[in-house]
Parts: sequence; structure tokens; C-alpha cells
Amino acid sequence: MPKIVDHDQRRLELVEATWRIIARHGIEGATMREIAAEAGFSNGALKPYFPTKDDLMALAFEHVFNRTNERIAERTRELAGIAALHSFCLEVLPLSEDLVSEARIVIGFWQRALGSDARRSHHDEYMGRWTATILGHLAAARERGEVTTPCPDAAIAGQLMSMLLGAQIRAAMAIDGGVSDDLAAELDDYLALLH
Repeated sequence: MPKIVDHDQRRLELVEATWRIIARHGIEGATMREIAAEAGFSNGALKPYFPTKDDLMALAFEHVFNRTNERIAERTRELAGIAALHSFCLEVLPLSEDLVSEARIVIGFWQRALGSDARRSHHDEYMGRWTATILGHLAAARERGEVTTPCPDAAIAGQLMSMLLGAQIRAAMAIDGGVSDDLAAELDDYLALLH
């Protein structure tokens, strides 16, 4: 009797192997052969799931985005206003080694998305969701009197997105590979300016 293969589980194993390889060797070190070996499969086993490295990177990016959103939902469940916005940002900032590894995947996806309208559209959709979430938290914060700056919410959301995505680049590119303690303090300082 042939072995029953859980294809969704195999895809997830390959995405997680990709995540680990990129964390150790960067995007260029994440060859299909290395990823297959990391996942415990032969190189040919990847082709039915991910015909190209770009396909695998796109799913790895989606996986990181979904993991981040799960953390955000859990952390902000009982929060509103500035507290929810603060917690949202802390889950996106690369404040742990795992989150720095996630940032490396995201940066690799950005590089590959430059040559693909479909990938850029995918990215824009995800970033649009985060912007909408930030705008929702800002609206609640204004209603609660926690945000009083005359700066429009759309501008604040854009500034926060630039801060969060820029922090991912800073952490991923750090020579020592370490996590910056300054990022959380910078976020606190920025949010304090909104009152």
C-alpha cells in the first residue's frame, strides 16, 4: 500500500526549512538543494510543490506574514487604542532572533518582487492590511484622547510602516546578527509624540 503524503504538511516543512536556511545563510545561500536537505527530502521532491525558488520564497513570505498576524491577534485581543498599536508594532519589530530571521525572509521576498508585478501586488495587499490595522488603532486612540497630534492618521500610519519595515532592514543587515534594544525605545519615543 503506498504511503499517504500530507501535501500541506510537506509544504509547511519545506517553508520552515527555507526559513531556517535563510536565517543561517541568507537568501543567496538558500538553494533548492540546501532547502531539500534541511527538510530531509531529495532535491527532486521539491519540484511538485515549488517548481521555482521564487514560488518557495513567495510561500515563505506568506507564512511569515501569517505567523506575524497570529502573534498580533493574540497580543492585541484585549487591547485598544495606543496599547493595541504599541503591541501591534512590537510584533512586527525584529526584537528576537526568530523575528530577525523572519525579516531576512521578508527582505529576500522584496528583492524578488521587484521583477514581478504579481509578487508586488501580493506584497501591497499585505502591507495594505497592516496599514488598515494601524489606522483602526489610531482612530480608537483618537476617540480615547490618546492621540491629539494634528498630523493626519494616514501620515502617521505611513511613518509607522516606514519605521517598522526599516527596522527589519536594520536588524537583518546588522553585522553581528544581533537584535537592537534601541528599536523598542524608538517606538516608544515615536508614540509619545502623538499625544
